[in-house]
Amino acid sequence: MAMEFPQKIHIIGSVGSGKTTLARSLSKTLQLPFHELDNVVWIRKPSGDMRRTEQERQEYLQSIIQTDGWIIEGIHQEEWVTQSFQQADCIIFLDTPYKIRTARIIKRFFKQKIGIEKAHYEPTFSIFFKMFRWNKRFEKVGKPKFFSDQEDIVGKLVVVRHKKDVENYFRQFQPIKSVSR
Repeated sequence: MAMEFPQKIHIIGSVGSGKTTLARSLSKTLQLPFHELDNVVWIRKPSGDMRRTEQERQEYLQSIIQTDGWIIEGIHQEEWVTQSFQQADCIIFLDTPYKIRTARIIKRFFKQKIGIEKAHYEPTFSIFFKMFRWNKRFEKVGKPKFFSDQEDIVGKLVVVRHKKDVENYFRQFQPIKSVSR
């Protein structure tokens, strides 16, 4: 007998790992709202982004995780995100190969610069180079920290290196359309 689909999904991975793409696809397929953690951290305004206070950020995240179903995606794994990991039915860790993430960062930047892809931020060369640093830091520090800090959630953790890994995971549930990443 097939199980029901998870209703609370947290997706984590580095810059360029495919978090937003997977979240959008799952959101459409499962009919669940998805939320980017960057938008929990930042208030997006036409005049520029403004960082939320710790209390505002916590309240906003709480308002999301207290609902019946959600998909949260982001690179964040600081203490303020802990409750979303605990509340999640499923945590998808996108372990996309480093070289693929690097290529995606480059491709995304050029698409944003010529206006093919929309960004929540101004795609400057400063941000572009920061993304490489963030990607490298995630590989060397963030990923090992995640796996050492998350022992209590290992039972609901799905490590994904390739699209087929996501599809294989969701096969145990009731029929689902192919999810893209």
